[in-house]
Amino acid sequence: MADHTFVVTDDNFQEKVVNSNVPVLVDFWAPWCGPCVALGPVLDQLAKDNNGKILVGKMNVDENANVPATFGVRSIPYVVMFSGGKMVGSVVGNVPKQKLQDLINSATTA
Repeated sequence: MADHTFVVTDDNFQEKVVNSNVPVLVDFWAPWCGPCVALGPVLDQLAKDNNGKILVGKMNVDENANVPATFGVRSIPYVVMFSGGKMVGSVVGNVPKQKLQDLINSATTA
């Protein structure tokens, strides 16, 4: 995992995502999920491109069940944008980088 992203867990979700002063993009993923693994480098690049505007966290759904259940995660990769501690948008699947950037822009320009 790149230095520009961080690990999100059930235990640190409140602190790292809900209480964050900047918007947080959270990737719900699993290591056995091919599309999730393929999306990883794109998220790393978005974290670099948007450094200072957002944070990018990655939550392994195999290791964390509570938060994914709270948000009804049924398909992965599932990428959610949080701003002010609230979910403000999401996308499912290995989507193009621009679609994720649009999601980021919707939270950082509002």
